[in-house]
Amino acid sequence: MADPKELRLLVADAADLAIVSAALQDAVAKIGDIAFDADARSLTLALNRYRWEADQPERVRAALQFGGVLSVQTRKIRRDRPDAVLSLLSVGFEAGVSPGGVINLTFAGGGDLRIQVECLDVVMADISAPWPTPREPRHEL
Repeated sequence: MADPKELRLLVADAADLAIVSAALQDAVAKIGDIAFDADARSLTLALNRYRWEADQPERVRAALQFGGVLSVQTRKIRRDRPDAVLSLLSVGFEAGVSPGGVINLTFAGGGDLRIQVECLDVVMADISAPWPTPREPRHEL
């Protein structure tokens, strides 16, 4: 298989968000790399994404941005420790008053980020060249 190109994904509906969730499974981010801009109503995360689509174990720097953000809530995320690392397990959507709802980011260890949005306005893009990693994420069955 040829080396895959960098990913650039635009979310238009919940099915698209599921694709972003799969691409970002086991991405890691520092808490300090999560930025909420209330004036712009956006939330941005910088992550090191595991490239599941690649032939060899590697990671790439990726950005994930949510627009139309009305509020952000956290649970079990230590905002006083900006260097602490979170491992993303999934990104999900709970529909609310159309076209809005709640986007849930679930992290290993029980942490959650709950984002109330007026609509699904999400972009994910790889922003660096990939680099090799010695470990492939594994999950117990």
